[in-house]
Amino acid sequence: MGKRIGKNTIVFENKPRIINFASVCGKKEAQGPLGDQFDKVFEDTTMNESSWEKAESRLQTEAVNTALEKANLKSQEINYIFAGDLLNQCMSSAFGLRSLGIPFLGQFGACSTMAQTLFLASSVIEAGISDYSVAVTSSHYCSSERQFRFPLQYGGQRTPTAQWTVTGAGAAIIGNSGEGPYISKATVGKIVDLGIKDVNNMGAAMAPAAAKTMLSFFEDTKTHPSEYDMIFSGDLGEVGSNLLREILLKESYRLGDNYNDCGLMIYHKEEQDVHAGGSGCGCSASVFCSIILRKLREKTWNNVLFMATGALMSPTSCQQGETIPGVAHLINIRNDL
Repeated sequence: MGKRIGKNTIVFENKPRIINFASVCGKKEAQGPLGDQFDKVFEDTTMNESSWEKAESRLQTEAVNTALEKANLKSQEINYIFAGDLLNQCMSSAFGLRSLGIPFLGQFGACSTMAQTLFLASSVIEAGISDYSVAVTSSHYCSSERQFRFPLQYGGQRTPTAQWTVTGAGAAIIGNSGEGPYISKATVGKIVDLGIKDVNNMGAAMAPAAAKTMLSFFEDTKTHPSEYDMIFSGDLGEVGSNLLREILLKESYRLGDNYNDCGLMIYHKEEQDVHAGGSGCGCSASVFCSIILRKLREKTWNNVLFMATGALMSPTSCQQGETIPGVAHLINIRNDL
């Protein structure tokens, strides 16, 4: 069974394995630097569905089915599926996965949901109550803009700190045996709120929570950033990742060339006019379930930190003038050497 070290970090002693994975994305994401890494690309933002919300459900359906196919597994063999998205009541997850017949646990961690679902899927494997579990998340640019900001027809001007919500999904199958990389440790983050209210500056809202979680992990494990092959944050973008570096440096932890942010990796920032980078549940999910896990499977990297970050807001909280709380969860993935 797993054990806790320090204050907030869990060690998975049974080494839950990442059996297989899949990523699905839209046309804009496929035109970015990672375009050849995704398993499936949709050229049409509606994905042959009647609405953007239904299109986002389709992203999850395709991601899970593709991961199952790659793993040579059937949906009946999966014990639990942990899924989330950005829409009210996680509707994209519920509608996208309802036909699979897998016991379903909906999750909301905003853009931190990929790490949250990985933690929970690994926990039930570690506890011995599941043979296979799936972690999956998604986001869609059009559905998110319509819910959180303005209808696309409004044509509002985006600020320099704004990020582009990724149209994409990622799914990872976690099992109790196999050859794949394994979940070694996890740190569940605390809610941090420093009073940011600007919905077009997610990076600033999430960076303090990201720093708190990362500092907690380093203190609990008595390790340093330089000891890891790569460290990835979820979707802090340019603003948030720079703030994360500054906060950690004040605490004597320097993030070097082995650090990157999924929101900066998925797009050509200038050429694709995404301002501060990518965001959304699908940002870290599609990057994690493509290039990151591929490099781990190839053993190019053998000791990686993946920390997804989320802004815990809703349309109602924004309308009521509330601040934007942030949260971040960190997963340590390793290979047997």
